[in-house]
Amino acid sequence: MAASPFSATSTQTSPFSHSNSFSSFLGFKCRSRHSWPFFIRTSSTWHSRRSLSIIRSVASNQKQTLKDPPTQEVGTSLLYKFFLHTSHFDERVADGLDSFAPDSASIASSIKYHSEFTPLFSPGRFELPKAYLATAQSVQDMLIINWNATYDYYEKMNVKQAYYLSMEYLQGRALLNAIGNLELSGPYAEALRKLGHNLEDVASQEPDAALGNGGLGRLASCFLDSLATLNYPAWAMDLDISMACSNSSSQKMMGNPWEIVRNDVYYPVKFYGKVIEGPDGKKEWIGGEDITAVAYDVPIPGYKTKTTINLRLWSTKLASEAFDLQAFNTGDHAKAYKAQKDAEKICYVLYPGDESIEGKTLRLKQQYTLCSASLQDIIRRFERRSGGPVNWENFPEKNIDGCEGIELEGSMDITQRTVAYTNHTVLPEALEKWSLNLLKELLPRHVQIIEMIDEELIQTITSEYGVEDLDLLQQKLKQMRILDNVELPSSVLELLVKSEEKGPAVDTIEETETSNEGIKPSNKKDELDVEESETEEKVTFEPDLKPPEMVRMANLCVVGGRAVNGVAEIHSEIVKTDVFNDFYGLWPEKFQNKTNGVTPRRWIRFCNPDLSNIITKWTGTEDWVINTEKLAELRKTSLNCPQFADNEDLQSEWREAKRRNKIKAPLACFNIKSELGNGGSEIDSDLSHCFQVKRIHEYKRQLLNIMGIVYRYKKMKEMSPDERKANFVPRVCIFGGKAFATYVQAKRIVKFITDVGATVNHDPDIGDLLKVVFVPDYNVSVAEVLIPGSELSQHISTAGMEASGTSNMKFAMNGCILIGTLDGANVEIREEVGEDNFFLFGARADEIAGLRKERAEGKFVPDPRFEEVKAYVRSGVFGPYNYEELMGSLEGNEGYGRADYFLVGKDFPSYIECQEKVDEAYRDQKKWTKMSILNTAGSYKFSSDRTIHEYARHIWMIDPIVIP
Repeated sequence: MAASPFSATSTQTSPFSHSNSFSSFLGFKCRSRHSWPFFIRTSSTWHSRRSLSIIRSVASNQKQTLKDPPTQEVGTSLLYKFFLHTSHFDERVADGLDSFAPDSASIASSIKYHSEFTPLFSPGRFELPKAYLATAQSVQDMLIINWNATYDYYEKMNVKQAYYLSMEYLQGRALLNAIGNLELSGPYAEALRKLGHNLEDVASQEPDAALGNGGLGRLASCFLDSLATLNYPAWAMDLDISMACSNSSSQKMMGNPWEIVRNDVYYPVKFYGKVIEGPDGKKEWIGGEDITAVAYDVPIPGYKTKTTINLRLWSTKLASEAFDLQAFNTGDHAKAYKAQKDAEKICYVLYPGDESIEGKTLRLKQQYTLCSASLQDIIRRFERRSGGPVNWENFPEKNIDGCEGIELEGSMDITQRTVAYTNHTVLPEALEKWSLNLLKELLPRHVQIIEMIDEELIQTITSEYGVEDLDLLQQKLKQMRILDNVELPSSVLELLVKSEEKGPAVDTIEETETSNEGIKPSNKKDELDVEESETEEKVTFEPDLKPPEMVRMANLCVVGGRAVNGVAEIHSEIVKTDVFNDFYGLWPEKFQNKTNGVTPRRWIRFCNPDLSNIITKWTGTEDWVINTEKLAELRKTSLNCPQFADNEDLQSEWREAKRRNKIKAPLACFNIKSELGNGGSEIDSDLSHCFQVKRIHEYKRQLLNIMGIVYRYKKMKEMSPDERKANFVPRVCIFGGKAFATYVQAKRIVKFITDVGATVNHDPDIGDLLKVVFVPDYNVSVAEVLIPGSELSQHISTAGMEASGTSNMKFAMNGCILIGTLDGANVEIREEVGEDNFFLFGARADEIAGLRKERAEGKFVPDPRFEEVKAYVRSGVFGPYNYEELMGSLEGNEGYGRADYFLVGKDFPSYIECQEKVDEAYRDQKKWTKMSILNTAGSYKFSSDRTIHEYARHIWMIDPIVIP
C-alpha cells in the first residue's frame, strides 16, 4: 500500500470497528475538549465538518452486511443504572429502549449510583461538585444509549454523512442543554431536590467548555445542535485543547464527564523529515518527528429526537518507547521529556501567540494535526465500510493526494468534487497565509503537492485568458496564484517566451510581488520583463525588497473546492465582487450564500424560559422551538388590535419578563458591586441595558462605542442635575469579549474601557444615570444570562468588514433592539424586523474605499464633537495612562496604525445622533416594547436550523435520517 503524502508512511494497525463501539464507548474514563474549520462529508462512515471545507460523499448504494451490535445487551446494562433501586426495573427493561422514559425516582437512583460507584471523589458527603459529576454521568448514560442507536442505524443503512472540522467549538455548559434536549429538565430538577440540591446550583459547577474566543466557535456549536435536531447524519472533529475551559484548573481536578477516551482509535501524524523518490518514481516521506493522535468522543444530543451525533477530539501523545530513558537516568530530564512535551504541547493552548517562529510553527502543527488525524479516520472508516476493494470514485469526501496509490490527477478530481469552502472573513490578515519556507521544513511532501496544484492553476488561467493580453494575464496570476512572491514555473515561462516570439513585443508582465533567490533583477518592480537579447527572449522577475514567499490558503481552498460560500448576503456579494472576484469570473457556478444562524434551543428556549413561555402562550404552540417561522405569528393581526405586538396584555407580560431577566443578569454573571461604586447596590432594573459583547477587534469598533460613552459623560458633566435627568435616559453600558494574546491595540481598547468605567461609576454627580462595565472572562454561560435581559445591542463594525455576526441574531431573538451599520447579517436582520425597529447609522460598504481615499488625500474634516472627545481623553480625566497611541490611531492621513482605517471619526457624528434617537424611543415604553416584540418575531430567519437545511440541500447533498 502506497504511503499517503498527507500522513506518515505507517498506518493504524487497529482501525476502529463499529461492532466494538458499544463496549469501548462504555468502558473508558473521561477527559477533555475543542476546534477548527474544514468541511467534509462522506458516503462511507462517520462524520465531521466545519468552516473551511466540506467533504461530501457521492452516493454509495452498496449495502454492507454487518453483524448487529449488541444494542439490547448494552442498553440493558445502562438502563440498570437508572432502575437499580426501583421496584419497576424488570418490567421497564423488558419494554426495551423505545419505551424508556425515566422519572425522577429512577433518575435519583442513577445519580446516587454514580455518586457511590464512579470513583471520581472519595466517599463522603454529597456536595455540589460531586452532585454535578454524578448528575452529568447519569445523563451521559442516556446519551450513550441514543448515540449507539444512532450510529448502529447509520452503519446498517450505509448513509452519506457530513464531517465537520473546526478549530473552535464554543460549546458552553453541557448539562442543562443535554437534559433540555432530552426533555428531562423537570425530572432531573425533582430528582436533585430529593437528593438535597437545586438543579441550577448543580449545573453552575460545570466549567464552560470554551474552545475558541469568538463567534466562529459558537456558530460551529449551533450547527452541531441543529444537525442533531434535524436528524442529519454528521460527525464533528477538533483538537482536545487541555486549557480550553473558563476554569481549566477546576476541570482538570474534577475531570470531564462528557468526554470518553477511545484508546483503540489513534493515528500517526508526521512533521519534518524529507521526501525521497524510489526507482519506480514514487515519492515517500520519511524521517522526521512522529506523534500519535488519540480520539476522545463527546456525544451531542438533538432536541426531541433520538439522534445523537459525535464530536471527536484529538489529543496528541508520544509512544512510550520514544521516552529517552538513558537521558533520564543520566540526569538530563529535560532531554528525556522533550519529545513527549513537543507532542503534548500541540494541544495545550488554542491559537498560541504567533509573533515568534515557534508560535507560528505550533499553530501550523495544530491545524495539520486536526486535518491529518481526521482524514485518516475518515479514510479508514470508508475502507472498512467498503467491505472489499475500495472504489475511490465513490468517495468524494476527502482532501487526499496520492492516497492508496491514487495519482495526483485522480485525487485532485475527487477533492474538487467533494470539498466545499466556507469563507468567514474579508479581513486580509485573516485570509491565512503560511510561510513557504516554514511549510517546506514542517510538511515537505505537502509543499510538492501544493506546487503541482499551483502549476495546474497557472495552466488553467493561461488557457482561459490566453497570452495575447499579457497585462490581463499578469493581473489574473497576481490575484489567483496559490504561491505568492514565487517565480513562475519553467514550463509557464517557456510558454510566455514562445508567445513573445509569435506575437508583438510587449514590455512587461507583472507578477505577484515576486521574489526568489536566483531571479535576475531588473529596473522595474514587480514585473516579468521580456527582454530582447542576441540569442533568446528572457523572462525575468524584479524582486520587491525580497518579500517573503507565502502560500495563500484561501486561494488553495477555492481551487480545491466544489463550492464557495459566504455567510451573509452582503458578505457573499463582497466575496464575489472583491475578495475572490477573479475566481468568480473563472468559476461563477461555485459561489453561493448561506446566511448564518443560531440555535433557538440554547439561545432562547433554555436561557430565557420566561420569554419562551410567553411566546408559546401567544403563538399557541411550542413548535416554534424547531420551526422558528412560527415566531412571525407574533406580528399577526387579531380582532382587537392591528398586531399582537400592540396588545397591552402581551406587552405587559413581555416587559415583566425583561425586567426579571435584567435583575438576574448582573448578579449571576460577575461581581458588579465593586465596579459600580454605588455603595454595594445592584443595577437598577429601570436602567436601559446596553451591550456590546463580541471579540475585541478594531473593525468591530468597541472604540467607537466607548468614545460615544465619553461624549455622553462629558455632556452630562456640563449640565445641572435636572438637565441631566431631562436629557439622558439612565443606562448601563456592558462590554464583553476576548482579545487575541498579541493584539496590543485591542488590549489598549480594553484598558480604555475599564478606565472610563472606573471614573464614571464613582462619579457622584452622575450616580445611576450612567454605568460602564467590562465583563471579565466573558463566555457562553455568561452570555446565556446577559442576553435575555438586554434591551439595546451594538453591532457597529465598519461596513463591509463583518462577514455575518451571530450575536446580533441572539440578541434580536431575545427581543433586544439593535443599533448598527449596514454590515454582515445586520442588513438581513433589519429587513426582517422592519426598518423602524432597527437603529441605523454610518457609511455604507460601497462608500468605504472612497472615504479611505479621501482621507489619504487629506480631504477629511473631523467633526468638532469628535475632536472634543479626543481632547477630553488626553486631558487625563480617566487616569494617568498615556492614551496617545490609541488616540493617534484616529489621526493623520496615512501610515501603519494611523489614519483611522476603521472610520471611527467618520461615523462618530452619525453614531451619537443615532444614540439620541435611542433615548427618545426608550422613553416611550409602549413603542419600545412593540419594537422588542417585532425583533423576536423577525428573528425567525436566523435559526441555525434554516442554515443547516440550506447547506445540506445545496452543498452537502445529505438527507435527514430518522432513528426508528
